[in-house]
Parts: sequence; C-alpha cells; structure tokens
Amino acid sequence: MISTQFPWLTTIILLPLLASFAIPVLPDKDGKTVRWYALGVALVDFALIVYTFWRHYDLKNPTFQLVETYSWVPQLGLNWSVAVDGLSMPLIALTGLVTTLAIFAAWNVTNKPRLFYFLMLAMYSAQIGVFAAQDMLLFFLMWELELVPVYLLISIWGGPKRQYAATKFILYTALGSVFILVAGLAMAFYGDTVTFDMAELAAKHYPLALELLAYAGFLIAFGVKLPIFPLHTWLPDAHGEASAPVSMILAGVLLKMGGYALIRMNIEMLPSAHVYFAPVLVILGVVNIVYGSLNAFAQGNLKRRLACSSIAHMGFVLIGIASFTDLGLNGAVLQMVSHGLIAAALFFLSGVTYERTHTLMMEKMGGMAKQMPKVFALFTAGSMASLALPGMSGFVGELTVFLGFTMSDAYSSAFKVVVVLLAAVGLILTPVYLLSMLRQVFYGKQHQELVTDLVLLDAQPREVFIAACLIIPIIGIGFYPKVATQTYDVKTVAIAAQVHNVLPLVAQTKAPLYSRGLVAPTLPATAAGNLLSAAE
Repeated sequence: MISTQFPWLTTIILLPLLASFAIPVLPDKDGKTVRWYALGVALVDFALIVYTFWRHYDLKNPTFQLVETYSWVPQLGLNWSVAVDGLSMPLIALTGLVTTLAIFAAWNVTNKPRLFYFLMLAMYSAQIGVFAAQDMLLFFLMWELELVPVYLLISIWGGPKRQYAATKFILYTALGSVFILVAGLAMAFYGDTVTFDMAELAAKHYPLALELLAYAGFLIAFGVKLPIFPLHTWLPDAHGEASAPVSMILAGVLLKMGGYALIRMNIEMLPSAHVYFAPVLVILGVVNIVYGSLNAFAQGNLKRRLACSSIAHMGFVLIGIASFTDLGLNGAVLQMVSHGLIAAALFFLSGVTYERTHTLMMEKMGGMAKQMPKVFALFTAGSMASLALPGMSGFVGELTVFLGFTMSDAYSSAFKVVVVLLAAVGLILTPVYLLSMLRQVFYGKQHQELVTDLVLLDAQPREVFIAACLIIPIIGIGFYPKVATQTYDVKTVAIAAQVHNVLPLVAQTKAPLYSRGLVAPTLPATAAGNLLSAAE
C-alpha cells in the first residue's frame, strides 16, 4: 500500500514547522502575505490529515496504523517513531481543524505578524507530534516544544497581565514535565533492556511500587495540562490574558493532550496502578465538576468564566477514564472531542465580542443582541452545546460518561450514587452560569460606555464562517454520534477490556487504596487462579 511507502504522518507533523522557517524571508510589509501563507500551510496540512485518514486508515483496526520508525539519535536511543490508532486519530483531526481556524481567526494581528504566525505553525507541528509519538523521548520532546510557542503567544500578544499569566503557565507546565521525564526514564531503564519505545514499555512487568510511583508522576504532569484540581490555577489566568486565537488552541487542543496522555500512559502502560488510582480519579473528577462550576459562576470576566467551565467539563473526562467500562472510556474521548469544538467556538466568539466592546467584564456589556444578532445567535448555540442541550455533542458526551460509570461493576452502588449526585450539582450549575453569562452580555440595557463610545458591528462573513465550522460538527455529533465514535470505538473497547481484566487480579491483593464503598469485585479463588496462570 502507498501508506506504507510514503511517510504520511511524518509529512503531516513536519510540514507546518518546516514551512514556518520561510516566514522570516517572505517579502511582506503589512503582514497580509504572511497571514495568507500561514493559512495556506495550515489548510494544506489539514487537507493532508483528512486525505490520509480517509484513504489509509482502517476504522475497524484497534492496533497502530501508518507506523513510521526511523533511527534519529541512536546514541541516546531516540527514534522518530510515529503512528496513529483510534485514540490519537480523532484528536489529530481535531487539532488540524481548530488550529487552522485559529490562524484564520488571527486575521487582524498587526503586532509582529511574522513571529505570531511562525509560532502558530510551530505549535501546530508539536501538537500533532504529541498525539502521534510512539517513542517516550520523542513524546517528551514534542510536549516541551509546544510550551515555548504558547508562552510567547501569551506574553507578547496577551492582555495587561500577560507576563504574569505566561510565566505562571510556563512554570506549571515545565515543572509538570519533569515528572514525565523522571517516570519515563525509570520505566525505560527498568529490566534487562533499555528502551523508549512505548509498546515495549507497556510490555514490561514492573514492580507494583515502581508502577504506582510512575503513575503518580504521570498523573501530576498530565493533571497540570488537563487540568485537575488543584493544579488548575494557571488556566483562568492564561485564558483571561491570551488572545482569542490562542485561547481557541489552549481549550480546543492543549487540554486534550492531558486526557489523551492519561489514557495512553497511565491506563495502557500501567494498568495495575490504574486500578489503585481509579477511585482517586473519580473523586478528582467530581471535585473538578463542582469546583469548576462554582468558580465559573463567581467570575465577572467573560473568558475566565469560560476557562472555569472548561475545568468542570474536564471532570467528566476523568470519571470516564476511571469507569472501567468501554462505554465510560468512549464517553471520555467523545467529551474531549466535543469540548474541543465547543470551547474553541466560545473562546473565538468571546474574542469577537472583545473586538467590539474592548472589555471582557460582563458588567460593562449588556443589551447587545439587537445590534449584534449574528454574534448573539452563534454565542447562544455554543452555550447551549456547553450546557449539554440534547441534540448537541456536549449532551452525548456527558450522558455516555454517566451511563458508563453507573454500569461499572468496579464500585459499590453507594459510591456510584454519591458520585452521580455530586456531579449532578455541576450539571445544574452549568446552565445557571452560562445563561447568566448570556443575560449579562446580550440582554437588558447597554452599558453607558457602549452607547456613547462604540459602534457595535455584527459578525462579518469570515467570523460567521469560523464559528459555523465549529458549530456544525457540534450539532452533527449531537444528532449522529457515530460520526465521531466510529473512529475510536474498537480502541476504547480494547483498552477497557485490558484494564478490566487486571481489575480482579489486583482486587485479590486487597489493595490498600480501596476502602469500603470503593471496592473492586473479587473472584472465587479458582477463577482468580485461572486468570493469574493465564496472565503468566
């Protein structure tokens, strides 16, 4: 097949980065040539993603496809090893869509346009590299490469407190990355062979203590990115100060890297440790939902409210990951895809609103629905999707997570009831703070400054097109979820089966992290012995 001969994934990953190096020498005086060039590169790369997955990806195959491995730095054991499966494929497609639209949304950037678009294209490559990397060192390199563009994009093109927000972002994420490196090295050097290949790392048999420590290290690192309470505090500041295109990528792609890595590293590589930590993930997920919702309700800044809403929605991802069911894990991936689209749309529209009002404080807005009916309609559609209105992708994602968790046999009925009731608090608060946001921004009387100082223009064709490109798939997934779920169904079933098979084996050890109400099911001694002998 052509897919085995031509390096499709390598081309997709490297094209934006290599193309970005031409930006400094492009003949351009006002930034128009550079922005068209960057948009063209992004469109070509996105078209390559769509073509490659359409022609050379088998939706029914749960194993890795489009595998490409080249020796890169043999002295360090670093290989250029990339591949995709049902877990990474939809997230790479999401990255291509959101990043391309974010570059189109940055059409009015006039401050250092060459540097801006250079960083956007470099970040594009790094994001896809994270989802495709099958070598631990390559994964870490791509993870770190993505941090620098985000830091610069916030610190140069952000709001009044951009330096503080950018520094906080880089400190949190860079310190978290240390845990990836330490845990990865510990796994690589354990045993008779030293390897950074993820498949070989997953095949190793680690002592339980090492597995638990590595899992904890990964959880901290990926918990910063997701983010998980209490490692979340960089997110509202970053969103509050970042420009709208950067916020689109932050919420639409970067947060999903944390959820993806939790499944790829923590579940697939360390399934025994996952059994111990799963109740902790559920509890953290509930805390994320309730805390994020309450915190969102208290925010007067439009983008900070949306940022806190993202924290709450990522709580559902944690619950789905820890459900021990293929339905729950399926819901977690669907929630990541759904939230990526919804959050990108809402942050883009918040940027459109800011360009008209020159403020993000909702108390200084109001009454804009009559003058900006298109923005109002698009903002309302995005908000309805975020509060999980039936017919929107948010509803399907959250419902699937709830059903998957309630059907799990790994937890007692009492624990499941408590979790569902507490998570329901977040579901109740979500429409409250989102509808309140719409009321403050679009209803009532206009603020005096808006009446006297500004002319509120409605959304232009470019802005309507960008929002529609995000809202249409949101509605499409809401009415026909299979358009998204068919890309990863076989993979989530395989992962759930893997970790569920480990569950009774660990339960026989009377795992100390499990307590009354958090007890994994036990098996009869004969059945447990058969499973153990089969595992050996």
